[in-house]
Amino acid sequence: MRPDDVAAQWEALGLGADGLPVYEALLNLPGRHASRTALARDLGLPVRRITAALDQLAEHGFTRPALGSGLPQAVAPATALRGLLHLHQAQVLRRSAELEELTGSVDRISAQLLSTVEDPRSIGIETVRGGRAIAERVAALLVSAREEVALIDRPPYASSQPDGMPTPLDVAAPVRRGARVRAIVDREGLSFQGRARGLNDLAEQGVQIRLGTDLPTKLFTVDRRITLLPPTDAADPTASALVVSDALLGNALVPLFDLLWERAVPIGSAGQDRVTDEDRELLTMLASGLKDEAIARRLDVHVHTVRRRMTRLMQELNAQTRFQAGVQATLRGWLTV
Repeated sequence: MRPDDVAAQWEALGLGADGLPVYEALLNLPGRHASRTALARDLGLPVRRITAALDQLAEHGFTRPALGSGLPQAVAPATALRGLLHLHQAQVLRRSAELEELTGSVDRISAQLLSTVEDPRSIGIETVRGGRAIAERVAALLVSAREEVALIDRPPYASSQPDGMPTPLDVAAPVRRGARVRAIVDREGLSFQGRARGLNDLAEQGVQIRLGTDLPTKLFTVDRRITLLPPTDAADPTASALVVSDALLGNALVPLFDLLWERAVPIGSAGQDRVTDEDRELLTMLASGLKDEAIARRLDVHVHTVRRRMTRLMQELNAQTRFQAGVQATLRGWLTV
């Protein structure tokens, strides 16, 4: 590993740049540096930076107190790094638990915040009322997107009134301008007529789509700086949406999307796939929950033939699991939903 790689990973762990040379000096030449002044001189750093680096190393478990009046002793790298990684893992788990708690609480938190101020816009929360006004705000936000649009989409869907979510045409537009567009779609939505094929069209245009289960809310966020929460009742023409630019709420909503994105199942575009009637029949039986042996009996073939064909289909669908294969086949229009 190159020295610059080590330095980059060191800082990625939350440790300052000065800490690495200080730690290496304590490891490689124990006892040579009798004082912080001597260590500062050898490393060409001010004493105050040496002091700050030593304090941070001690805080993260890379040193233990000196036996006498000298410098702290370096802890073995493997021991120190494992301890720090365990700490980071604990923090990730705690953050994940916090985001889980937010899952069903977005509307409640928003309502509480709005009830405490006379003008919600003063804290970066704006209420947009009525389907037409919501649609106009959605369009304006999408036009303003420069780097990324991220959205969560789930039922219920409005039949005639705008529900605060971009249309397929709107979503594809930022991609053509060079922005990244990611969408998490609730699996339940695939049961709606024409939805699977519409998602396939979006994927062909460059929209990255993943499939989730029991998604907590609809939302879309632009450039990770402003988020729109559509109304709960998509069919109510007088319903309100919330536009959130406040850092406090934004710091919860954007990580919520990231967490759900990591857990969702990737799906791909249709490309120029070809599927035979036999492939469609096999996938349909698989999607219905039949085991390999039962499928083999129905097709009157050996079970090894079923598994060989399934392996080929999974490779063609770029799927890692049979569940992903079923999702891909549905989105490509191979199966009727």
